[in-house]
Amino acid sequence: MRDLGAGFHYLLKGQRWVAGHGKQYGFGLLPGLITLVLYAAALVALALWGEDAIAWATPFADDWSSPWQGLFRGFLTAVLFALALFLAVLTFTAVTLLVGQPFYENLSEKVDRDVSPDGTAPESGLPLWRELWISARDSLRVLVRAVLWGVLLFALGFIPVLGQTAVPVVGLLVTGFFLTEELTGVALQRRRIELRRRLTLLRSRKTLVWGFGAPLAAAFLIPFVAVFLMPGAVAGATLMARDLLGEETEGTPSARPALEDEAL
Repeated sequence: MRDLGAGFHYLLKGQRWVAGHGKQYGFGLLPGLITLVLYAAALVALALWGEDAIAWATPFADDWSSPWQGLFRGFLTAVLFALALFLAVLTFTAVTLLVGQPFYENLSEKVDRDVSPDGTAPESGLPLWRELWISARDSLRVLVRAVLWGVLLFALGFIPVLGQTAVPVVGLLVTGFFLTEELTGVALQRRRIELRRRLTLLRSRKTLVWGFGAPLAAAFLIPFVAVFLMPGAVAGATLMARDLLGEETEGTPSARPALEDEAL
């Protein structure tokens, strides 16, 4: 429970940090706004033409009598839109981080310099194109895992009682974990830490990760909120990454040493 509260504290601390650094906050909003416009356009298109797409995909129902044809295709349209919304929540952070890689790298680096006792920040030493490639590759690998979980949980959601009680909670925790992986990845990738070790670090402190990621995932379900929380989420994830690695922050040594690389 202590780690759960600590994770939430990092989320709040990140929001406070960007609130005190207005310029960084303003630049950090741009990638989220761009991604939001793209996602909104895609969802509007799905709402307008989703029913036509379902009708095209189910020609066998053309001869069904009323009201069964309408009920069947209406149900499939609703399922398609719900699944699209769920996947949008899962992928929004990854796409926003990819779009805003230079912005968030700069923000994360400034957080490191601000809280480091010696005022320094780790640097990857890689060219921008290489960082973008690694970020895109790792995001795709995480996205595949997230989509598999998403499809499984979506299917389990149709189970009576369980689907309306336990499944949403598990879904929030899973989404929160993957959100945290993407966000901490900004700081950890700058330290040249590969995806495999990043996942090992996060799994070693699941309650810390859930304390940070689950409230953020719940907030991201509210339209537009993700855009305004993203800069602070990156800042908070940078602070949490320092904790995961046992780095000293603001003159206070972390109680946890850095983990050695482990195989999954």
